[in-house]
Amino acid sequence: ECHFLNGTEKVRLVERYIYNRMQDLMFDSNVGHYVGFTPAGEKCARQANSNPQRMEYKRGQVDNYCRHNYQL
Repeated sequence: ECHFLNGTEKVRLVERYIYNRMQDLMFDSNVGHYVGFTPAGEKCARQANSNPQRMEYKRGQVDNYCRHNYQL
């Protein structure tokens, strides 16, 4: 999900992983890392946050995905 405040001046990217109607894992560009909400989600968050290439990619998605598709 892309959230736009003041056009493209303040943009927030939120990516949620849901299983059995429960949110397991979430990436929020304002926080800057993955957050787990269940024991399995916490394990996945630790694994994802320990990969610097993945984290750099996810943080860059705000510009590459959200701001790029703002006109749509």
